[in-house]
Amino acid sequence: MPVAQHVMRHAAERPSRPAVCGPQGELTYAQLAERIHGAARHLLGRGIGPGALVAIGLADPVELLTAVLAADLAGATPLVGDPAWGRERWASVAATAGPGFSVNAPLPGAAGPAVRHDPAPGDRAWACFSSGSTGRPRAVVRTRASWTESFPHVGELAGIGPDDVVLIPGPLVSSLYAFAAVHTLATGATALLPGRRPSRALPALLARATVVHLVPHLLPDVLERPGALRVAVVGGAALDPGTRAAAARAGVRVVSYYGATELSFVAMDADGGGLRPFPGVEIEVRPAGRPGGGPGGGLGEVWARSPWLADGYLGDAAGPLRRDADGWASVGDVAEPYRVGEVLRVRGRGDGAIQTGGATVVPEDVEEVLRKVPGVGDIVVIGSPHPSLGAVVTAVIEAECATPPPRALLEATARGGLDEAQRPRRWYAVPSLPRTQTGKPARALVAAWLAGGDPDIRRLI
Repeated sequence: MPVAQHVMRHAAERPSRPAVCGPQGELTYAQLAERIHGAARHLLGRGIGPGALVAIGLADPVELLTAVLAADLAGATPLVGDPAWGRERWASVAATAGPGFSVNAPLPGAAGPAVRHDPAPGDRAWACFSSGSTGRPRAVVRTRASWTESFPHVGELAGIGPDDVVLIPGPLVSSLYAFAAVHTLATGATALLPGRRPSRALPALLARATVVHLVPHLLPDVLERPGALRVAVVGGAALDPGTRAAAARAGVRVVSYYGATELSFVAMDADGGGLRPFPGVEIEVRPAGRPGGGPGGGLGEVWARSPWLADGYLGDAAGPLRRDADGWASVGDVAEPYRVGEVLRVRGRGDGAIQTGGATVVPEDVEEVLRKVPGVGDIVVIGSPHPSLGAVVTAVIEAECATPPPRALLEATARGGLDEAQRPRRWYAVPSLPRTQTGKPARALVAAWLAGGDPDIRRLI
């Protein structure tokens, strides 16, 4: 069933229930349903229907979501991009993905009868972008079922129901936030969509929100004034145990998960006991260099087999997604050895691992230790080229104030908590780290800045 049909059902059952609240105001389910129908009729009138691809780049999150659901209702595939992209980037997207229609202004409504589309189970129903480690967007496409049939599991594990008010404080170009918005509407809850800069409105939003979807680095800000919040759904990176403890003290239940745009949900931690396979998912950690699965002595690649996997990339674009003949897929993430029934311990992206003097260093392991140093706001660890070692571990610090922590303190912390191969040999500071659309530090861009001698990067001596 198209997600838009869920909205229509809620509009019939609870027409006055608030559906979305954005920068320009609030819409009930009845009002949102009317807008979706009108926009879907407009698309169909332009010849945009089943099989077409609709590229959507709108700054207002409510208008963007309306366009997405209108395309969904018309049977087309919505492709959500960043409205901040220039013409050249959008032209590149069009050349790669071949969209049949572009939406860069709110869709007008057209009069007429109700629109209904009965999709086939394998219809492509959603496309979004994943930048990966290269920073070059790739359009990931999936069937409708690979998202919508996971909705009940997410609702049950996180305890999200139709009476909840769900805060989604990030851009819908991110699959993490896009899923949260669509799941909220399919559930019949209210979606709070503040747009790209939600920080100023955060206290007022949290006074109303009962659930929030976000990435780990935003959770501490939310916990300062949790308001009515009872559940935080956290994805995108490892969650610091101290932050989970702070959430418990604030009366906020944390549900964290591991996944990828290409894999969807892989594992979830609903109670603080560690990551367990998401319903319907099988997991293997395959030792490096071996074609088969099973535990090994060192780190291995995470492979998943499930109904939630994406189809792949539009236009046959290159990317980290790999498949085998038995239906397993991987994007190169690395984890400790794993057996069925155990907790999955993800250690980072395989394409970010640093090879230094014969040792393999996972950047996230180093970052976790150094992030605890007073004065460190955030940190990115990368490998810098070295003529004999291959690479040396390099730390780039984002300081909480104008003056970064002294290098002596950073090195002392590294000696106390890291093996010799893991300890950074080079230290730099920047006023602020670049971030991806989901709010994670953009590791590849930091490396490019460093290689290019960016003047904002200062070496610590």
